Amino acid sequence: MTYSCKPSKRRRIINVILCVLFALFAFVQLNDPDPVKWVVIYASASIVSLLSNYIVLPKAFIYAVVIGYLIFAGVHLSYFLDWLGIEEKSELFGKMVYEKPHLEGTREFLGLLIAAAGVLFQLRNTNKQLV
Repeated sequence: MTYSCKPSKRRRIINVILCVLFALFAFVQLNDPDPVKWVVIYASASIVSLLSNYIVLPKAFIYAVVIGYLIFAGVHLSYFLDWLGIEEKSELFGKMVYEKPHLEGTREFLGLLIAAAGVLFQLRNTNKQLV
């Protein structure tokens, strides 16, 4: 797959920023209790962002990755809903408290949504550049 035309400079810069951001997300997950799963999730979003500067990724591939993220996010939805019901929302940005699994579940839910949005952003490129 090659580009019929290269992405704009602005778009390439955004993709590099997304690549670096998701790579940092993956790096931070190395101290997680289940690091492999989260490193793969964020590293895949990083790689998709980088590859989008060089090739047109098939829409089916992008949709598959996003759907995978969203299905996995659905597993964590109940934690997010629990978090919405608490008064002290700022706890989400604090230390992990094992007595409050809804905090970690909410973080994971929101992280998956961010990864899905980052990959979904690449669809804008596939609509304009067909090979």
